[in-house]
Amino acid sequence: MYAIYIVCAAALVISFIADRRKTLKALRIALKKILNILPAFGLMLVIVSAVLYFLPQDVIARQLDSGSSIRNIGIAAVLGSVAMLPGFIAFPLCGLLRDSGVSWAVIGAFSTSLMLVGVISFPVEKHYLGTKTALLRNCIALLMSIIIALLIGLLYGEFLS
Repeated sequence: MYAIYIVCAAALVISFIADRRKTLKALRIALKKILNILPAFGLMLVIVSAVLYFLPQDVIARQLDSGSSIRNIGIAAVLGSVAMLPGFIAFPLCGLLRDSGVSWAVIGAFSTSLMLVGVISFPVEKHYLGTKTALLRNCIALLMSIIIALLIGLLYGEFLS
């Protein structure tokens, strides 16, 4: 991660040396865009925090621990769609769920929908992409999550029992 910061800082310095006026103009535009998205992003963070508070790991594990049925895959996909977690929290959570006995297919549905579908981020997406595009993107991502989960279940033989 630090490498990205170093590369960005170096690129900014090079840009500043090459054309100070254009670089400052670009920084002003970027600041305006950040300030425009900040209210929606702040609201999204508050909602995510509330969801994480009311939906702890043990509740998720209890809902998903009875095998890899289509019902559990659906519940996992919905929970993943609503919960919005960064990867560095989501993947260890999936490991804990696996340790709790949750099947690979259900974990696949949960993790892929968690990363791909954004119910909580929908207002931000709608603002920048438009309602139709944001809705289409989320529906396709949810469908992909379920297909991936079913393939994982087939590969691990979880539907044979």
